Amino acid sequence: MIYLDYQATTPLAPEALTAMVPWLETYHANPHASHRPGRAAKAAVEVARDQLAALLPPGGRVVFTSGATESLNWAIKGSAGPIATVATEHAAVLDTVGAEARRGRHVAVLPVAADGRLALPALDPSVRLVAAMLVNNEIGIVQPIAALAAIAHAAGAMFLCDAVQGYGRVPIPETVDLIALSAHKIHGPKGIGALWVRDGVTLEPLLHGGDQEGGRSGTLSPALCAGFGAAARLMVERRDADAAHVERLWQIATTMLAEWQINGSVAHRYHGNLNVRRERLDVARLMSDCRDIAFSAGSACASGSGRSSHVLRAIGLSEAQARSSIRLGFGRYTSEDDLRTGLAAIVAAAERQA
Repeated sequence: MIYLDYQATTPLAPEALTAMVPWLETYHANPHASHRPGRAAKAAVEVARDQLAALLPPGGRVVFTSGATESLNWAIKGSAGPIATVATEHAAVLDTVGAEARRGRHVAVLPVAADGRLALPALDPSVRLVAAMLVNNEIGIVQPIAALAAIAHAAGAMFLCDAVQGYGRVPIPETVDLIALSAHKIHGPKGIGALWVRDGVTLEPLLHGGDQEGGRSGTLSPALCAGFGAAARLMVERRDADAAHVERLWQIATTMLAEWQINGSVAHRYHGNLNVRRERLDVARLMSDCRDIAFSAGSACASGSGRSSHVLRAIGLSEAQARSSIRLGFGRYTSEDDLRTGLAAIVAAAERQA
């Protein structure tokens, strides 16, 4: 199987697995217990917390969660006042602000241009939270987060950055107030994420109980924390090598798919994401013909819904264009040979449809 779906999830780094194994096989203490095994488990959690913080702005704290969906829900539901967000956000944001709107909270969803970028808006002065994604999970577009955060602050609002796809790959501006992260998008384990909270920012709890994380309740898994921390450490250590490798893969992919249309900006995007379309392409047939290649017809989170991508519709694509698009994601463990082989098979299968 050739895996080209890095935006859905990334392969677990061997180093992350190694960091997790002792806490799965041998050590089982609750990291919130006061005895010696508990303190050892807590120490492992704190090491992981510091490893995550190395890629985040100063002046804040890392709170572990069950994943980015929980982090985003907490940041949105734990804040107050009107919200502004972007039409191309992940469902974890759009569905959450939709739920808040049904409860009577005012929500503004800002449109994007045809390249997927948000024009710098004039915010309503009543807005108290602005939420925007650093790197889009479907089309890889990088938003002008620093400028958006400045506009939010000028209006008296906090800024929430969904950095799930960009963490460790695209710099996160130091001016944001809240940052949502996910381990399994950086070669860590599934089932754990984090919310970075700037000092002085308070959120109402989403989960009530033991308040183990200072605003977030629930017993932490030292194994998952250790895996997340190891994955974050690798993002620091391998940053230059990973970036160079992704750039080589991007050049191969764009050359082999030169006759396909790229969706979204080419200039403002993360090059590990390539969302392309071909006129009258039957994507379901293509995926059936290419069973040994893992790629996506859109966001994995919306697969099976029967809906075309809301992101592609937001950048002005017709229903037919959106449904003739595929998303290819590649990164650290994608070999150049595998990418060439996979793309050659996709191109050949698409051409057989003509």
